[in-house]
Amino acid sequence: MRNTVRQELVARQLDEQIAARYPVGQRLGVLDVGLGQGTQALRLARAGHNVTGLESDPEMAAAFREALDAEPEGIRERVRIVEGDGRDTGAHFPPGAFDIVLCHGVLMYVTEPDPMLAGMARVLAPGGLLSLVVRNADALAMRPGLAGNFDAALAAFDSPDYTNRLGLRARADRLEALTATLTGIGAPLHTWYGVRVFTDQAADDEAPPPAGEALDRLLAAEDRAGRTDPYRSVAALLHLCGVRG
Repeated sequence: MRNTVRQELVARQLDEQIAARYPVGQRLGVLDVGLGQGTQALRLARAGHNVTGLESDPEMAAAFREALDAEPEGIRERVRIVEGDGRDTGAHFPPGAFDIVLCHGVLMYVTEPDPMLAGMARVLAPGGLLSLVVRNADALAMRPGLAGNFDAALAAFDSPDYTNRLGLRARADRLEALTATLTGIGAPLHTWYGVRVFTDQAADDEAPPPAGEALDRLLAAEDRAGRTDPYRSVAALLHLCGVRG
């Protein structure tokens, strides 16, 4: 449930931003920093774009290669995987090399994100789109509070650090701070969305409704909430879209 909602909403929001900036049918250069399972990377490659995935974990890179091998040749040839750290984008790619840079679900594991963000902005072409998905520090108390874990909820008011559902220590980001950072690196915030306003409390193994009317209604409600104040402010995740000046 949680991953389905996240990936579907981010896909809709990305497509909206791409359609607003580029002519229909234009083949774009996309960099996915911290490729992971590569859901959006594969989707964009299927749409005709040239995608480079940067991944530091050999196991994750291998899993993505296995998924890529199942794709038709025309899609496989549009995808390149580079093994490397997202904090070293400048060592791997020249300035202005990409139209779109994705960094989804990565910044929460980076202690000092500003240099990494600056490096990603440098490899964006003028007018290019920087897409970030981060944990929302301004709503960090929501999940433990709704679950009745009030010690964790109280702690979340004072610190952006938390333990995620994988048992890993992570860090959330505040919209105001990221807005200032994006301005400082020359890719000011263009728009932002909330992701998972209503479904963040779902169990890890809870399946979404089967494809059909029920799933459509769920996604429609999440999509609407993610665009509407004050609901988007309390979403578990934020999707920020900056544009390179």
